[in-house]
Amino acid sequence: MITIIGGGASGLMCAILLAKKGKKVSLFEANNKVGKKILATGNGRCNIINKNISEDRYYSSNRKFISDVLCSFEEIEDFFNWIGLELTQKDEGRCYPLSLQASSVVDLLEYQARALGVEITCDFRIEDVMYKNNFFVINKKIKAKTLIIATGNLSASSLGGCDDGIVFAKRFNHSIIKPFASLVQLTSDMPRLKHTSGVRIYSEVRFMDKKIKGDVLFTNYGISGLAILDISRFVLEQLQYRDTETIYIDLMPYVVFEELKELLIKHIKQKENKELSLCLHGIMNKKIIPLLLSPLGLKEKKSHQIQMNDIIKIANRIKKLPFQINGSKGYKYAEVTTGGVDTKEVNPKTLESYKQKNLYFMGEVLDVDGDRGGFNLHFAWSCALKVAKYL
Repeated sequence: MITIIGGGASGLMCAILLAKKGKKVSLFEANNKVGKKILATGNGRCNIINKNISEDRYYSSNRKFISDVLCSFEEIEDFFNWIGLELTQKDEGRCYPLSLQASSVVDLLEYQARALGVEITCDFRIEDVMYKNNFFVINKKIKAKTLIIATGNLSASSLGGCDDGIVFAKRFNHSIIKPFASLVQLTSDMPRLKHTSGVRIYSEVRFMDKKIKGDVLFTNYGISGLAILDISRFVLEQLQYRDTETIYIDLMPYVVFEELKELLIKHIKQKENKELSLCLHGIMNKKIIPLLLSPLGLKEKKSHQIQMNDIIKIANRIKKLPFQINGSKGYKYAEVTTGGVDTKEVNPKTLESYKQKNLYFMGEVLDVDGDRGGFNLHFAWSCALKVAKYL
């Protein structure tokens, strides 16, 4: 009997592939339904995979592991076509079910698993795992010759995200790379945040050597938006070592500095005796303006009081708005967890533990995380294919 703990992406796919080979498989899921996290991906459409797969879109303390595990786009597409799911490609290589419904993915995975005889038990929390007399003993009564841990990690805790797999791994003496939330909104205690809440601007966000363009959403707790989710991993990695970090936001990435300076001159110097903040209403969201002017001491100024060096300061701040970060919204809102089981202790060809024979790890429980855009699900499917080919 092969037992899989976790009815998410990698757990379901692996169960299907093993059952197809004639293996007897049981799968345990703590939620009342399998695939809950899949249902939430891609805003309910399920960004199932990315055609532009590359190991450069992944992160780990052991990067070589990634290239050894990743399967091709075609292998995964073939599997989904086989279970009756057609894919459609959107922007930047993102692929979705043709129905654009995540529920289609879960329904077909669950159907195929049950049709092949996989024993699925939901609402079943595994609290204890040990190895005794050549068997894994689960909750002191269930025996398994082979155990596959596909529990995910702490992200999306409202959908069942937990660290059970990490706890089990530690019991078999596995090292853990310290986890933290990723692809998540960032928090700040900067003043004037409540006045900017709700403003969404297409921007370029910069941190260290990273530059990411996309929507930025200002909130009363800090900052969100796709560009922020994409850069969050790198910011939060550094926040493990210090209390705050600063990101820089170019609020007008489509305008070069000299053009912006001329635009400001047009709106300020040609409007005698007009409030400076009102002069800027014609070029940007008025709720952002205090965030630009107050730190420069220009909020109460009028247009005729503004000198050329003031215009340069305003332009610099528009192109490089500093935004201090002190944390994130945490695992509850995170799309993925960074860190997990140290992959140096897992065979990349089979995903079997080097510490314990017949013990396997798949998906997010491992110290591998990817960019937003289908890359994390691609890794989960790849893990399932690897394990199923070997067993």
